[in-house]
Amino acid sequence: QTHRDPLASASQVLGLKACATTPRPEDFVKLYCLREGDFDSILFCVHTLMLILLCDIFTTMHFKFHQEMVTQASTYLFEATKRRFYFRNVSILVPMTWKSKSEYLTPKRESYDKAEVIVADPYLKYGNNPYTLKYGQCGDRGQYIHFTPNFLLTDNLRMYEPRGRVFVHEWAHLWWGVFDEYNRDRPFYMSEKNTIEATRYHSTGLYEPKCTFIPNKAQAARDSIMFMQSLDSVNEFCTEKTHNREAPNLQNKMCNYRSTWDVIKKSADFQNSSPMIGTEALPRPAFSLLKFKQRIVCLVLDKSGSMKFGNPISRLTRMNQAAELFLIQIIEKGSLVGLVTFDSTATIRNLLARMTSEKSYLEISANLPRQVGNGTSICNGLRSGFQAITSSNQRTSGSEIILLTDGEDDQISSCFEEVKSSGAVIHTIALGPSAARELETLSDMTGGLRFYANHDVNGLMDAFSGISSRSGSISQQAVQVSKNLCLLTVELIYGTVLVDSTIGNDTFFVITWTIQKPEIILQDPKGKKYTTSDFRGDDKLNIFSVRLRIPGIAETGTWTYSLFNKAGKSQLLTVTVTTRARSPTTPPVIVTAHMSQNTAQYTKPMIVYARVSQGFLPVLGANVTATIEAEDGHQVTLELWDNRAGADTLKNDGVYSRYFAEYHGNGRYSLKVRVKARKTATKVNLKQPNKALYVPGYVENDNTDTSVAGRVNTGGSFTVSGTHPGGDDTPPGFPPSKVTDLEAQFEGDHLHLTWTAPGNVIDKGKVHRYVIRMSKHSLDIEEDFNKATLVNTHFLIPKEAGSRENFKFKPENIENGAKLYIGIQAFNEANLRSEVSNIAEAIKSIPGLGTKIPTPSLTIFLFVTFFRYLLLVYMVYSYCTFVYSFSYISYNIFPFFFLLK
Repeated sequence: QTHRDPLASASQVLGLKACATTPRPEDFVKLYCLREGDFDSILFCVHTLMLILLCDIFTTMHFKFHQEMVTQASTYLFEATKRRFYFRNVSILVPMTWKSKSEYLTPKRESYDKAEVIVADPYLKYGNNPYTLKYGQCGDRGQYIHFTPNFLLTDNLRMYEPRGRVFVHEWAHLWWGVFDEYNRDRPFYMSEKNTIEATRYHSTGLYEPKCTFIPNKAQAARDSIMFMQSLDSVNEFCTEKTHNREAPNLQNKMCNYRSTWDVIKKSADFQNSSPMIGTEALPRPAFSLLKFKQRIVCLVLDKSGSMKFGNPISRLTRMNQAAELFLIQIIEKGSLVGLVTFDSTATIRNLLARMTSEKSYLEISANLPRQVGNGTSICNGLRSGFQAITSSNQRTSGSEIILLTDGEDDQISSCFEEVKSSGAVIHTIALGPSAARELETLSDMTGGLRFYANHDVNGLMDAFSGISSRSGSISQQAVQVSKNLCLLTVELIYGTVLVDSTIGNDTFFVITWTIQKPEIILQDPKGKKYTTSDFRGDDKLNIFSVRLRIPGIAETGTWTYSLFNKAGKSQLLTVTVTTRARSPTTPPVIVTAHMSQNTAQYTKPMIVYARVSQGFLPVLGANVTATIEAEDGHQVTLELWDNRAGADTLKNDGVYSRYFAEYHGNGRYSLKVRVKARKTATKVNLKQPNKALYVPGYVENDNTDTSVAGRVNTGGSFTVSGTHPGGDDTPPGFPPSKVTDLEAQFEGDHLHLTWTAPGNVIDKGKVHRYVIRMSKHSLDIEEDFNKATLVNTHFLIPKEAGSRENFKFKPENIENGAKLYIGIQAFNEANLRSEVSNIAEAIKSIPGLGTKIPTPSLTIFLFVTFFRYLLLVYMVYSYCTFVYSFSYISYNIFPFFFLLK
């Protein structure tokens, strides 16, 4: 994914000296679950680890440092998983900027963009907390783990040690999809026994917000790793017997009160494994070094007879438009590119050529096909693609093939083994509904991308724009800023494109048409104008497009364009803008998108995910919309949310989500996501979720403003199957989505509930009614919701999905100091019901002054007040009680206090 930026081309260019001053390493970890056969007749699962570094400052000493962390993590993981999993092979993928050495091996399909662990400076250098970027639901794998260089290389960060344990905590987030068992926003809660507990594995009556829970390091507790792995005694995940179901943490909310060990046991790799038997010592991980030389790409393009069809222009023309855009605007300078065309046979049009100047781009684009042939043989095309690479004295291992076809081919499986053994990555683009159904298998088996384009005239250009470098360098990758599609008669149309402060280098404006070239006027923010004569195109190719490259750095601000249709009748005009990062040290705002899975059953909804980020930081407050197109051209547009409602896991994490279930038959679907700033400020969030808890605390976080222009990203393609027999394409009924953010608070005698409204169908529309129930016992809500006390909701009128719901009522016969648990279900017009919501809790009144509140044993509570020159530290030891009176806090603390000036 393109947002994994090696921040620094600057340090790479300056080399050892710059790196020695400011080390900027990046480690990426790629872990595969492998089955190891015939070990004492027991099958067990081993993870293979790939570690990637970026900085010449790293010496053998630093490699040993990382080896120690990984080895420690491997042993801890093995112990925590009951002797099932450990790290065996560690491959270190070094950056292309490093000088080649004999010990560097050539990678096959390992790449920076597929990494599961990244080590890099945080953008804006804010904090060293490791965290895991996780999009999905409980049990879904995350995207990557992020470590900083300071975390790995600095010995004075004692709060993070031992590092190997931190890695295992984050690994559980990433690989098994579990959540934290603590809550930074609510570090304490009132239990059913009316005791104050720390939220482990500002409710009224609890300690002050500045009170921090610090456990005694000397204790015998063995779990849980997802609460506080830094304690010496902790070496297990919490089980059903030890799991704290009352704690208001994400593990309980997202996993329906299941323990982390229960989630891990349900995973596929656990189900296919058994514990290792015997007493043999655990083998240490084996380490190796890998290095890319340069990017190698071969275009393998279909020119079969069916490519001459299309409306309003032929598929061949659309393919050439997109291929030219890729060659001139997308592929990174210095890459090696070749060209193969095929029908029933294949022809090598260009051996690999290095893209260093405009001349090299034009030499390849001049050989794009102008005539169609007969038949379709995808395997012949692939074999010629491999030949074009090897004939250029390069290896297919680690190279990329971009395969585009619109035709059927029942022989495609005949070359699957050749593709596997080649080590190449195959990106597939299916053009139209008749493209071979096994095409995506090539992408899936090689780790490539998959795209689908049909009725959307821009679909092919979107697909080629999405195939950026796998090197991880954002500064070298093209960013798609704006795309407009206009159906025009004889008229003049105006539009604008915003170039924000993070982009502007290597900026292109591309205009396409279907009948006749329009008159073009483009004006930059300072008033400089460009006209039709400034735009260049290849008349020989006749691909109905022209482009303008802005000299130097494009001006920041609003660019205005006007297009005048001279054709005398309606035609389709498009405007596409691509650009790159303005500076190698400031990452641009980008968007990446994907579906929750590549294949779906007609009876189950999917989830659309889009992450908007700048560097490693999430961008908040953006307007994000997804367009999903079916094979028949039917389009569905969804506004994606980052509000913890519906499919969204965490609020304000920069991941915008939405359910999708409006299927239109079987077949391929394409995903495109657009981002633009709202009228209110768009912000970068400095707070990262899914972090391990450390002693004694954590780094405070905040927001900062950022500018963001429009962004466009294609999320690839997915396939749907299971349409109802007889051609009935009506999707099955789906209930409202589960309410996941229910909150409750007493306001006097009344209980105030708030939540985000679900939809009549999952998260769209308006529910028919709500059922709210309450109890003094959480298990009543969790295990037998219908037997809990029913709340009268006669006057509660549901709002549109995504709206904020508010409801107040007065519970009867609730004594002072009592605690209530509340749950909610939504029903749609078909009487389909949602799952029971998260369980909210509320205490009717606060304990009076002087009330004794039992506190957990073996803990220390730290109270920080801001009296002049005074810091009070209050320690409470095992089985003692605390007289909680604010008027005594300065003078009557029992048993003792420290005065610090």
